Amino acid sequence: MTDRFDYIVVGAGSAGCALAARLSESGRHRVLLLEAGGDDRQFWIQIPIGYGKSFYDPSVNWMYMSDPVPTAGNRQTYWPRGKVLGGSSSINAMVYVRGQAEDYEDWKAAGNPGWGWDDVLPVYKRMEAHQDGESAWHGGSGPVKVTAPLEDLHPLCADFFKAGAEAGVPVNPDFNGASQEGVGPYHFTIGNGFRMSAARAYIWPARRRPNLKIETNAVAERLLFDGRRVTGIEYRAHGVPRSATAGAEIILAGGAIGSPALLLQSGIGPAEELRNLGIAVHTDRPGVGRNLMDHYIVDQMFRSRRPSLNNELAPWWGRALAGMRYLLTLRGPVGMSLNQAGGFIRTRPDLSRPNMQLYFSPLSYQKGAPGKRALMHPDPYAAFLTSISQCRPTSRGYLKLRSADPHEAPEIQPNYLSTEFDQQENLEGFKFMRKLTDTPTMREVIEAEVSPGPDVRSDDEMMDYFRNTGGSVFHPSGTCRMGPDPANDVIREDLRVHGLENLRVADASIFPTIPSGNTNAPSIMVGEKASDIILGNR
Repeated sequence: MTDRFDYIVVGAGSAGCALAARLSESGRHRVLLLEAGGDDRQFWIQIPIGYGKSFYDPSVNWMYMSDPVPTAGNRQTYWPRGKVLGGSSSINAMVYVRGQAEDYEDWKAAGNPGWGWDDVLPVYKRMEAHQDGESAWHGGSGPVKVTAPLEDLHPLCADFFKAGAEAGVPVNPDFNGASQEGVGPYHFTIGNGFRMSAARAYIWPARRRPNLKIETNAVAERLLFDGRRVTGIEYRAHGVPRSATAGAEIILAGGAIGSPALLLQSGIGPAEELRNLGIAVHTDRPGVGRNLMDHYIVDQMFRSRRPSLNNELAPWWGRALAGMRYLLTLRGPVGMSLNQAGGFIRTRPDLSRPNMQLYFSPLSYQKGAPGKRALMHPDPYAAFLTSISQCRPTSRGYLKLRSADPHEAPEIQPNYLSTEFDQQENLEGFKFMRKLTDTPTMREVIEAEVSPGPDVRSDDEMMDYFRNTGGSVFHPSGTCRMGPDPANDVIREDLRVHGLENLRVADASIFPTIPSGNTNAPSIMVGEKASDIILGNR
């Protein structure tokens, strides 16, 4: 039996939830939303600090591993991706950053009219319910609650801000305001003490609509065609083969891994690569799976003379007290992200905009082997982490299928630090962080540098440290790049796949270049903007 709909949205992540909710909002269109994972109404998903549990939970997390990265110590890197309603917005660290206005001007200049800053800012404002209310930079009545919990920041964050000013960086209370540059608190997708995932923001209010059908535990396997027209999809729901057709359109929103993988499984991609796997070629589209981008992060760890969150969360009784506080007040460290502060800096004075993102976490935990990072078990002494992440890396990787089996994880090769430009910017960023942690304020706080340690001083020693200890910030993007060239790009500016009818892609895979910051907010924006394009509201 084949179900019939107007629209089918494949993937209920950050973009897919927003898109399905908007497409079904009027009641005029019958919408099917397919999600490979299960329901998000789970305790550890809804409480903010719960991402420490879901980080390695295969019931809600795809838990991908990259192939060994030759330019990063020949190590595999861990790529968690949400396998649950809300997608990665249900398991991420909730940091809300849009990126820089120039990022979107770059998209527009790359041949994508309608995607400049003036085009996307109204979309961001429409989707926000910022705690500070409506302003020139924020929306006040949208579905996505955004908070800036200054009163709950750990006291060490104030030392970090003071040290940034001593290092020549202004304090900036809002990285999504008039300027991104500076050090300051992060804003979070948290509302009333609960995680504000895309599912909670968009799907919870929409799930009772009679024209919206939500299928969970539904793994997409192959698109169906009538010539150049995409007519439907085959999938497995709880292991049972099913199919559905779309009278209007199918929109892929499976993210930078799921969307290109489904295209490839359906015969849309590099022709020779598909033939070698025994997949019949429907449309030769060389760009599918290429242009893979991600942010790479490098940490420093310091023992602290002053209490950190370790003192509060390492002992069992401390965790119990924090849990009780949260249950009574919906506040405290259980109701926060661990990435409480950070910043955006220019590593060279001649740069026109920030090129490096900073993170400050007032606790520490040891990173083990891939798949073994204990976020819920801080070190048993006062310590904290600082990190750097290049805003706009030039290294590009790829995603490929390993076989024609739609249930086998694809080959992921991010090629971190593969360009001299990226290596140099990371060196500059790390040297700045060393400058910041050597300010008078931080010298009073820091007892000792644990990693990489004070003996790591030369550029070669630092690069060895970067290659052997860095990892993903979990921002994969670009694998279905938006642009005007069918030979290299996958979709047009209207999100339609080049050369096909009734098929669009709307998620982080479309980013022509990676935004300068965390990618959850831009992904939700893409879902919102896709609804405008599809419904003719732009």
